Amino acid sequence: MRALLIVDLQYDFLEGGALAVPKANEIIPVVRDLMSKGLPIFATQDFHPAGHKSFASQHEGRQIGEMITMNGMPQVLWPDHCVQGTHGAAFFEDLEIAKRAIVVQKGKDVEVDSYSGFFDNGRRHQTELDEFLKIKNIQELIVLGLATDYCVKFTVLDALSLGYQVRVVTDGVRAVNLNAGDGERALAEMATAGADISISSEIKI
Repeated sequence: MRALLIVDLQYDFLEGGALAVPKANEIIPVVRDLMSKGLPIFATQDFHPAGHKSFASQHEGRQIGEMITMNGMPQVLWPDHCVQGTHGAAFFEDLEIAKRAIVVQKGKDVEVDSYSGFFDNGRRHQTELDEFLKIKNIQELIVLGLATDYCVKFTVLDALSLGYQVRVVTDGVRAVNLNAGDGERALAEMATAGADISISSEIKI
């Protein structure tokens, strides 16, 4: 059985947000169209406590976009974003994701970032996503959302490692591109790992 997995379609990643992904709003019509197809819908939600250690504001003298080591792992320093209880953490309202999807929150541990919808970045703790998918007997995921080179990529790689078939919708994702070409490299990495890379018009439901 197939399901739609929407990654972090939240205001802080959309135009005008604290961590706006370039051209992020272009994916909204694609998400809306695929949500109308009748598939089960799951969604991840970045949901940080205030003062999360991945925020540049928590590291004196450090700048947004710098790379540090945090708890033994490489960590990009981000602007404060998707803080619990703020508008920026909410899903894009018009799509009614909170009502229509089974939502899994991530990034709630102040000490470790969580790009993937399945595990934190150290793979020390697992979210409920795999359990929820298994309850619904989902074997294949159609993935779209934000951002290609971070939360989409790591969610897809973990899904593949857990045995799911995965299709990434290229017109339904956009990249941060801290370094030029990061988005394209992420798509190539996902494809090498076994993901099918498609445009939405190729998906027959």
